[in-house]
Amino acid sequence: MSYAEVGGLRIWYEEHGTGKPLVLLHGEYGSTETFAPVRPALATRRRLIAVDLQGHGRTADVDRPLRYESMADDIAALLRHLGLPRADVLGYSLGGGVALRTAIQHPGLVRRLVLVSTPFRRRGWYPRTLAAMSAHDERVGQRMRGTPLHERYARVAPRPQDWQALWARGGELLRRDYDWSAEVAALPMPVLLVFADADEIPVSHAAEFFGLLGGGRDAGGDGTDRPASRLAVLPGLTHYDMLTSPALPAAVLPFLTHPARAPG
Repeated sequence: MSYAEVGGLRIWYEEHGTGKPLVLLHGEYGSTETFAPVRPALATRRRLIAVDLQGHGRTADVDRPLRYESMADDIAALLRHLGLPRADVLGYSLGGGVALRTAIQHPGLVRRLVLVSTPFRRRGWYPRTLAAMSAHDERVGQRMRGTPLHERYARVAPRPQDWQALWARGGELLRRDYDWSAEVAALPMPVLLVFADADEIPVSHAAEFFGLLGGGRDAGGDGTDRPASRLAVLPGLTHYDMLTSPALPAAVLPFLTHPARAPG
């Protein structure tokens, strides 16, 4: 458990387990502790490198906007700092956006990519979710004081007084439009998409995402037309309890270990 100085950011990361490296990227307003429920199962097969993104957890904010693209560059710089030529990357929600941009911007560093509850375009979220995210600002941050999310932040953040500012910066990021469909279709590595069946992202968007990766077609009687990427829709879960369910590592670990040809 340590800090790394990368690109003007003092970024916190911690390691658990042994094996091939798997980077874990948390969701908005979260931290490495987000993965505590599934960490033991993942650590049985992987060297986990859990990261606190800019302004989150133990990583203090810096004088730059929150952007998926710049946080992706942070992850690439951290991998190089650790001397890792390649790693698997798993991101959840906001962290999924960062993981996806890492794969797009630094494809040579990402061996396999796991995206949990992550859309490829902003309008992939349900409209009600988009409206709620668009309202994030300091006033919402103030109302969130005293919640478990805030208590976790206050316990580990270098500057706990930045809580409301984080909500303002997070809201500004979440209001920015994006559509990465063309870049998704060009990804060179296998991708696992994981959604809940009652997620904040419609299953129709998950199917469209999978289609961009070559999925959603008949693999043939012998499976030879099966795509390198995978789609998992986990039953009985929501966006908020995905990381507490043993179903998540049960879906992720086989994907990381099975032989797979590159997308073609």
